[in-house]
Amino acid sequence: MTLSAEATNSRPVRGSVRQGRRTKKLVRTIRPGEIALIDHRDLDRVSAEDLIAAEVVAVLNCGASRSEEYPNMGPLLLIEAGIVLVDLPDDGLFDRCRDGDPLEVRAGEVWKGGELLAAGEEQLPQLVRAANAERRREIGGALEAFARNTVEHMVEEQDLLSGKIDLPRFDTDFRDRPALIVVRGVNHQADLQALKPYIRDVRPVLVGVDGGANAILEEGFKPDMIVGDMDSASVETLGCGAELVVHAYSDGRAPGRDYLESLELEHKVVPAPGTSQDVAMLIAGEKGASLIVSVGSQFNLVEFLDKNRQGMSSTFLTRLRLGEKIVDAKGVSRLYRPTPGSGPAFIVLGAGILAFAVIVLVTPGLRDVADLLWLKLRVLLGGTV
Repeated sequence: MTLSAEATNSRPVRGSVRQGRRTKKLVRTIRPGEIALIDHRDLDRVSAEDLIAAEVVAVLNCGASRSEEYPNMGPLLLIEAGIVLVDLPDDGLFDRCRDGDPLEVRAGEVWKGGELLAAGEEQLPQLVRAANAERRREIGGALEAFARNTVEHMVEEQDLLSGKIDLPRFDTDFRDRPALIVVRGVNHQADLQALKPYIRDVRPVLVGVDGGANAILEEGFKPDMIVGDMDSASVETLGCGAELVVHAYSDGRAPGRDYLESLELEHKVVPAPGTSQDVAMLIAGEKGASLIVSVGSQFNLVEFLDKNRQGMSSTFLTRLRLGEKIVDAKGVSRLYRPTPGSGPAFIVLGAGILAFAVIVLVTPGLRDVADLLWLKLRVLLGGTV
């Protein structure tokens, strides 16, 4: 096959390397112009968008960026944003370089000075698009496996539906209030920005799921509660005063508990199956929230596949239990019409006063009346004529 110039020509890029096996943690520390070294199989859309927002110049991935099962959008988004993406054959580069080392990436090769550190396969636009098109034609198998896994695990996670999960007493009051649950997901920042008038007027309970709490603070609000394993919320976010709830696995493991104890932060632990966002929704529902608005969570099969989820049993059961209480942020932002603030009213009032003053000044008769009213006002206020 003959490749086009787009598929064969690659540009060399230079920058300091910053490494991290967890992409969602790395994007919090990497700086614009740096090269990201990650280990992320089947690079998902959210992680790609985070890397793009971080303004990296190249991504060196020790895992296969492209899925062999479905057309994941992460690699294509990076490439279309002008970021060089190279898949490396193993993770040896983590040991061959350190944070801050100057690297040069050209044609899939990684150089440090005159030394070749690693060689991999650069992901080129035409090849990635062709692979995605092929995966779309074969997506039936991935959907079948996804559906089978969902059904098999529904029995194991039936406590989500039966309400057998023990919840402690929380300081956050959900009773008869709407709750806004923010998850680090597709377009979560844009959706949160669109909901600013809703948050300002309705004042819902703000719940951040791990990294979603960072987004709440970035938009100028303070989360009331943070739920998750605490692996992607920043230290500043965890210390903002929100109530901290660690999601523990059903077998008792709770990685976030040890982390919060090391920070000497008070917290509560909720052992439950499913994901942290499922637990956050269950807490809001069980504690009496009148409405649950979900920001950033997956709402269709393509998004679940892109998140590399093996099934959606916990999510399906959680939404089945909460029913009509759950709505997606996009629906709220489209339906909600914000009430006007006091600013426009003051502007209209000021314009009216100014117009009245001008009329009085240019009308002799009204000017005499105004002088008389002013004299009477001075007398009433105890002044002298």
